[in-house]
Amino acid sequence: MPIYHIVLFKLKQGVTPGQVSEFVSAAKSMVGKVPGLLKLESNTPHPSTAHRGQGFNMGLVAVLEKADDIKVYAEHPAHMEVQDIRLKICDDTLAYDLEYSD
Repeated sequence: MPIYHIVLFKLKQGVTPGQVSEFVSAAKSMVGKVPGLLKLESNTPHPSTAHRGQGFNMGLVAVLEKADDIKVYAEHPAHMEVQDIRLKICDDTLAYDLEYSD
């Protein structure tokens, strides 16, 4: 069964749009490189619910083919490169994986 890998980010004060763009581009470029990673989208909270975000001001959803792909994704060199960028621009993250039926 597919997996939604959901991550919320609290960006550091002073992070530029260029830094965010670099992160998003690097994250999206993992599709096709990381086995089992089917899709990845990233964006800021929708204005209608942003007030409920508890300081998390960006998020991503990665769709993985199956539960075993979580470990593959987490340990893949392309993901590690994205993690390096994340550490430079984020104060905090919250990750949550959920399995869903097709």
